[in-house]
Amino acid sequence: MPRNREPFVSLMLYHAFKWSVVSPMLHLYFRGRIYGAEQVPKEGPLLVVSNHASNFDPPIVSCSVRRPVAFMAKEELFSVPVLGQAIRLYGAYPVNRLSADRSAIRSALQSLEQGWATGIFLQGTRTPDGKITQPKLGAALIAAKAKAPLLPVSLWGTEKIEQKGSTIPQVVPVTVRIGEIIQPPSSSNKEELEAVTQKCTTAINALHDLGR
Repeated sequence: MPRNREPFVSLMLYHAFKWSVVSPMLHLYFRGRIYGAEQVPKEGPLLVVSNHASNFDPPIVSCSVRRPVAFMAKEELFSVPVLGQAIRLYGAYPVNRLSADRSAIRSALQSLEQGWATGIFLQGTRTPDGKITQPKLGAALIAAKAKAPLLPVSLWGTEKIEQKGSTIPQVVPVTVRIGEIIQPPSSSNKEELEAVTQKCTTAINALHDLGR
């Protein structure tokens, strides 16, 4: 079981937030459907890789896989009053999107070594239709270093949650599909990283194509 990643009180607050806010919002407000939850290992290191289309994606993914997931978050969010403390409390760690952020990679490796699930958006940034077109090799590299399996997750419909000019999340249907475990690369060789990254991309986009 994971140890030393977060204080017990943080985990209590995490679960309180999940069951009082995130889960009701996902299942009632977004009429969420979750497929493939049985594919998720209940414990042990796990790299959750998914597509990305909205700021609501991290809590939706974490709620859907039924275990806490520590996500990389853009460093700008950590300087926002209240929000910065909240996302750090719930396991997020900062990453500089303009450079190769070694500290973020170290944080990801540390959480995996302690048996936690770590989440990475395969393309790094949000895409307008939720499809992955330009995947990055970071997830495969971290998986290779940590010898951690990868779990492909597809988020369908989240690109419609946030609308320009509105601060209220839209009432749209959301579907989460969880694929089969993908084994990590056996080395940090670029060809192997590219092969595993493409395998993850293909799996996620295929799940996304299934729609609602």
